[in-house]
Amino acid sequence: MIRRFELTDGALIPAESEQAPIQLYVNPDAAEREALGTLFDLDEHTLSSALDPDEVSRIETEPGRILLIWKRPTNYSGKDTFFFNVASIGMLLLEGRLVVIVSDNVPLTTGTRHAATLNRPLDVMLGLLLITIQHYLEHLKVINMIADEIETKITHSMENRHLLNLFTLEKSLVYYLNAINSNAVVIDRIRNHAEKLGLSTENRELIDDISIENTQCYRQAEIYSNILASMMDARVSIVSNNLNVLMKTLNIITIAIMVPTFVVSAFSMNVRIPMSGLHNAFYMVISLALLSVIGFYFFWKWKKW
Repeated sequence: MIRRFELTDGALIPAESEQAPIQLYVNPDAAEREALGTLFDLDEHTLSSALDPDEVSRIETEPGRILLIWKRPTNYSGKDTFFFNVASIGMLLLEGRLVVIVSDNVPLTTGTRHAATLNRPLDVMLGLLLITIQHYLEHLKVINMIADEIETKITHSMENRHLLNLFTLEKSLVYYLNAINSNAVVIDRIRNHAEKLGLSTENRELIDDISIENTQCYRQAEIYSNILASMMDARVSIVSNNLNVLMKTLNIITIAIMVPTFVVSAFSMNVRIPMSGLHNAFYMVISLALLSVIGFYFFWKWKKW
């Protein structure tokens, strides 16, 4: 799918012209890939890199063009079972034109103050970098909320799926840390080559903001990852303790049933036993069974089992 935009008064307006300055290719098919190669001189390796979730972030500069591979978080849905994955996004900046290649649809503008400064395709590219970092931060908040909820469930449950969910969250944070750190290298390169890339004063200020946001995002992800990793053993111990408590409860119930059963069984033997000739023998046996349960209860308390 191809979406094209014009830059008008600092806003992106949908357009139909093939010469539109902003062009978004969402999961391009074979024909669209061929058009990308013909119109923008993109080889198959570059196209594959832009759509490969395992590709490392990088920036390549050539006379009159800049190619940027950036790591972004994928859109999360309930069917992902608590796994937050990352994907790649390719951005090709030409003379007065920006081509964005993604595997699924992404917003090109943000509601921050930087959205009002979209005058050039370069501004859109830098704004898109900021959007992805904000997306990471939103996902980190969700991951933290999910982790807190799972911790509460683990305290009262012995199901392995809760621990597996935590392992999945921890795996997601490892992917996020790797992606955010990879993006930081690209940000540093953009900052170091600001003059070569033709960045204005506003662009450089935005790059500084992006760098700060990315650093804070990395530290927050690192904190969450360390907490999950360090507390995993404690949570496993909680599950084991819950199992011990359950086994203790089952043992109490089993023994409490066995004691009166023994009393009743003793008086049910097919031999001559005391009270066999009494009219109220049945009620006396039941009373002895109840007394044995009460005696066992106080004995259990005395032993502090």
